[in-house]
Amino acid sequence: MRSLLGMEPVAILGGTFDPVHWGHLLIAQTALSQVALDRVIWVPARRPPHKRVCGYEHRWLMVESAIAGNPAFALSPMETGHTEPDYALTTLINLQATYPNCQWYWIIGLDAFETLPRWYHRERLIPACDWLVAPRPVSVSATAPLFPKSDSLENNTNNLGSWLCQQVAGQLAAQNIPIRWQLLQMPSVGISSSLIRQYCRQHRSIRYLVPEDVRAYINTYNLYSD
Repeated sequence: MRSLLGMEPVAILGGTFDPVHWGHLLIAQTALSQVALDRVIWVPARRPPHKRVCGYEHRWLMVESAIAGNPAFALSPMETGHTEPDYALTTLINLQATYPNCQWYWIIGLDAFETLPRWYHRERLIPACDWLVAPRPVSVSATAPLFPKSDSLENNTNNLGSWLCQQVAGQLAAQNIPIRWQLLQMPSVGISSSLIRQYCRQHRSIRYLVPEDVRAYINTYNLYSD
């Protein structure tokens, strides 16, 4: 699908993917459908700042296997030999060179979205993309201090997500940084990479938390166990 300006709508989904799981795939598919994107480009971080993660090649190969069945999903080329931390602006610049004439979107979880006012070179990065925010699961009681509870947990999740996004937009406005964002309309998913790693350490099954090929890969290389 082409935008009114004839530009291809393409989204970036970056992350550590340590490991990739069904929640990531649901977020990407929701964005693809909600915004009528042409493609979603998955970008596993090589050396994410402030995090210790499984080896880059392992994570890259797990994402490759997880997205293999969807022609609208693409994987950024494997990059080796880099020792500097990954920054989102560098990712965007590199992809703009590879995919010219695109309208760029950035898919991001709500937790990460809340940190945008502190991102490296945010004044250049943020206005260059439309931001698609995946809400996080919340309890009904968590919304009480902010606004009246609605009649469903999904509504409370969406209300809280919108409220938090508005707070972030306000912080960025104070820095003279405009932002275009929308909340992804999707069911709450309580799967996380940290939960999967915990299950692996405890020798519990991760079947149905990750695609079967990813589960087999983790077992083959004995990732995340003590």
